[in-house]
Amino acid sequence: MLLEKKKSDRLLALIRNGEKMTLRQQLYLTVLLSVPGILAQISNIIMEYIDASMVGSLGANESASIGLVATSMWLFWGLTSSVATGFSVQVAHLIGAKKSEQARSVLRQAISSTLLFSIAVALIGVGISPYLPSWLGGTQDINHDASIYFLIFALTIPLYQINFLASSMLRCSGNMYIPSILNVAMCFMDILFNYLFIFVAGLGVPGAAIGTLCAEVVTASLMMYFLCVKSEEMGIIREKGSFLPKKDCVQKAIKIGLPMAVEHVVICGAQILTTVIVAPLGKFAIAANSFAVTAESLCYMPGYGVADAATTLVGQSIGAKRKELVWRFAKITVFMGIAAMTVMGIIMYIGAPLMMDILTPVKEIRDLGIGALRIEAFAEPMFAASIVCYSIFIGAGDTLIPAGMNLVSIWAVRLTLAAILAPTMGLNGVWLAMCIELCFRGVIFLARLKWGNWIKIKN
Repeated sequence: MLLEKKKSDRLLALIRNGEKMTLRQQLYLTVLLSVPGILAQISNIIMEYIDASMVGSLGANESASIGLVATSMWLFWGLTSSVATGFSVQVAHLIGAKKSEQARSVLRQAISSTLLFSIAVALIGVGISPYLPSWLGGTQDINHDASIYFLIFALTIPLYQINFLASSMLRCSGNMYIPSILNVAMCFMDILFNYLFIFVAGLGVPGAAIGTLCAEVVTASLMMYFLCVKSEEMGIIREKGSFLPKKDCVQKAIKIGLPMAVEHVVICGAQILTTVIVAPLGKFAIAANSFAVTAESLCYMPGYGVADAATTLVGQSIGAKRKELVWRFAKITVFMGIAAMTVMGIIMYIGAPLMMDILTPVKEIRDLGIGALRIEAFAEPMFAASIVCYSIFIGAGDTLIPAGMNLVSIWAVRLTLAAILAPTMGLNGVWLAMCIELCFRGVIFLARLKWGNWIKIKN
């Protein structure tokens, strides 16, 4: 993997130095950056599989308790991710412009700013944890475990923030390999810690949250070490500098990250509302919906891996003021993302029974989940288009319009259809609505990629 990193560093240097790149070099660099990103994303999902399958073995109530608060957790994850992205995109542009000292200054400001933000978000999470399951329509037999699980998650939000920030900064500086290695390692740590706390210590649902917390502590610490100490471009330990946030840097971060944060809030609000739509269908439907989301995520992770590479490649090309490379990398990454997720959609359709067997032994949950996954398989190609296009726009610093497109698509198309179809089609109706919406979203994102004014290079 060290050899691959040296190759990717050499090719990224061609972008920064304004040197000509052949199509073969562009394709090779995209693959070099995508593969570790895909591995990192897949390892994260495997970790979710592990959590879900270990808890699923405890029974339907325990599965439903985590499924009930899962969308709320995504909301908090999305907020921390958006804040980190607001700073890391600046770093990609500065590295592309060969301004490493300024990039390290942005990193220092990012550390202090994001930590303050994540502590505030964590306090909100702790405050709402006793009431959240009831707000979401949970029943008395699952609310207690759901509340405890969310409380432990809320306490770990600053750790998630550090992990998101460090991995995002490393990727945008061109180092896709360390985040990949550490996320794979976190997967194995999660297996160990979950087993110890769920089964050996007998903590059940809370044990799953504590196990993930322990894995996150180790990973976040190592991620920051490689970013701040070992990274040649971003190693702030070797020089003095201020951690005090500056107006210009924070304003740029807000301009990039705020539309994403608002989008995450509204989208996760829609996902939470989807949970409310599913909740009256019963605990089997709640658990099946959560497990199906986890199972499907393994299929769209290749798209997110390619998307990570797209953000880095487009961001550094923008910084280097190379419009022709921006366009070329945009086209390459979109094609790769669609191809990868088309294959994964086929695999998901065929392998849906095995996926659900891994996650739960409960037949009612398994059967509902299989039906949902087979509906969703048809949306994977266009889902890939929306994922990669969105990351391309992020790399270009263009987040406002794409965020609005996501909001309109999910609220106007998905929720409307889900509310109409759920009463008659049950969980299948909810997932059919999702499938239709993802196809629609992919089409409008491809249209913006081709005809939208999203490349803004300052002379």
